[in-house]
Amino acid sequence: MSGFSIRFGEEKDLKALTNIYNYYVEHTTITFDIEIYTVERRKQWFEKYDKNGPYKLLVAENGGRVLGYATSSKLREKDAYMTSVETTIYVDKDARENGIGTRLYERLFEELKNEDVNMMYAAVTQPNQISENIHKKFGFKEVGYFSEVGRKFGKYWDVKWFERKL
Repeated sequence: MSGFSIRFGEEKDLKALTNIYNYYVEHTTITFDIEIYTVERRKQWFEKYDKNGPYKLLVAENGGRVLGYATSSKLREKDAYMTSVETTIYVDKDARENGIGTRLYERLFEELKNEDVNMMYAAVTQPNQISENIHKKFGFKEVGYFSEVGRKFGKYWDVKWFERKL
């Protein structure tokens, strides 16, 4: 799928972004959220992002259809962490394996070069070889392993942490 564009997320995207995310909430351990989101509740999440600053939301779209998104978010609440971000990608289940995640990360990392960001982090629930592969492709290195850190679908899950200097 080569005919998609990438832009900053807008409020009009909230329904599509919520639907994409809710699929992963309901069917996977990629996110440790357990309850699906309403568009209204997801609006609080959306309001954290801005074109200016380190916390960004980028959207891939084709013909007005949102195909996926990538974010850079606050890593931790304490001020000393302000130059570090957590990055993530979510692609619509029907649009996967079309290079969307790769293009989203390329653009996100390019945008972050203009911000006061030093380190990027990613948490990957195990197993998830696809997510590990894309992070390694972009130079992320494994730096930690949390055993049984989250419980979902009646089972405990491990998480690998990756980091990359911007």
